[in-house]
Amino acid sequence: MNTSSRLFQDVKNSVCHVLGFGKSNRPLVEFLIKHGACVKVHDKNTEILNEDIAREYASQGVEFILGESYLSGIDGGVIFRSPGFRPDLPEIATAVRNGAILTSEMELFFELTDAKIFGITGSDGKTTTTTLTYMFLDAECKKRGRGRAYVGGNIGVPLLPLAEQMTKDDFAVVELSSFQLMTMRRSPSRAIITNISPNHLDWHKGGYDEYISSKLNICMHKPASMLVTNAECEVTAEIARNSDLPITYFSSKKSSYDAIVPPYKRGCKAIYEKGGAVVLESEYGGREKILSVSEIKLPGRHNLENYMAAIAITDGYVSRELIPPIAREFGGVEHRLELVRELDGVRYYNSSIDSSPSRTHAALSALGCKPVIICGGKDKGIPFDGLARDLCSSVKAVVLTGMTATTIKGEIEKCPEYDPEKLPVTLVPDFADAVRTARDIATAGDVVLLSPACTSFDAFKNFEERGNYFKKIVNEFE
Repeated sequence: MNTSSRLFQDVKNSVCHVLGFGKSNRPLVEFLIKHGACVKVHDKNTEILNEDIAREYASQGVEFILGESYLSGIDGGVIFRSPGFRPDLPEIATAVRNGAILTSEMELFFELTDAKIFGITGSDGKTTTTTLTYMFLDAECKKRGRGRAYVGGNIGVPLLPLAEQMTKDDFAVVELSSFQLMTMRRSPSRAIITNISPNHLDWHKGGYDEYISSKLNICMHKPASMLVTNAECEVTAEIARNSDLPITYFSSKKSSYDAIVPPYKRGCKAIYEKGGAVVLESEYGGREKILSVSEIKLPGRHNLENYMAAIAITDGYVSRELIPPIAREFGGVEHRLELVRELDGVRYYNSSIDSSPSRTHAALSALGCKPVIICGGKDKGIPFDGLARDLCSSVKAVVLTGMTATTIKGEIEKCPEYDPEKLPVTLVPDFADAVRTARDIATAGDVVLLSPACTSFDAFKNFEERGNYFKKIVNEFE
């Protein structure tokens, strides 16, 4: 572990303010205590001290500042911002102006670990790409008999407590959100930006530009040495244009190096589909077949792109023969086009992760049929006109629920392609009733798809809870 890190020295010699006492910050507090820091936890929830773990930390000298004025007293030292806290909150901004250091659990991990970090961000496809990257590297470590692969960030376990056991032979695969990246001053060694489209605009007060800028932090700092990105996304293509890093472009739409890599980026690599195979090519290094598309168990062009990105970021580290067996066996990550069951000839898919219209677009593209779809949830500030067009052209029936149900219905009705005779749209406020309504509409041979295109926070704690509730209802059908 890199204990000579300047940030680590600041942590040991300053008051550490931990904002929020959630899942990732509890191991952070324990880590800080272990290394002799003076710790103050700030959280709005006044019930925290009823928990055994909080009382244990308090007995070890941790001070808890709770309630409405929980951000008071942040006047210096090191501030650990949880992803949900905007850095421009007045109390945080004032403390930083007065000399406080603003950081995060993830940034401290980046500073301390000896493992090589592979970071993945984007609007869609992060988790599947992260999982594949981890699986490829894990298989390689097992093959060579040394080193270990870890996975964390938005998925897996908090990585900071594991930093002490990581070595230079290890790999850390980290999924990173715009919230986490927003204030990062350190980048992973290799990075993927899967794509960028409007997302989380309810939180990013600076709008789409702020969201893009946050994502860009994944490749703007040391020790960034490589970027993998989407040739078909206008925003990521522009990021690649302006980057000095070696680039690998991926594309599921074009099938040649010259069509994918711009003239001013000759010498970079391209990974694409040609003749039913995933091909990696460089201008001078020739063309190499990596994988037959038919071997990929996951459906959809977006999953083909996820494979391309994961293959590209692990290029040079993972033996080629390890990839096809994983592709043939890997059935996907929970809540992402997850087949729940087939009943009376109807297949039920849980894609609760689809919290934006672009995710729903990808799910519909992958299915290859017109499903009965369940949409709706909490608004993220993203327009629904594109979603409406997808629904009008690609589904058999729409069941709308949650806070955005009426808004989405209004956009569907404004869509020029909308024909109420051909596309029934039903509003059902209760989520469970909405699932039952979708069942009543579906007939043998149909698909029922939960793809909300919205967040879950109007009715659930997170998308996992929403997806699990959907699966519970479906599995109780007789």
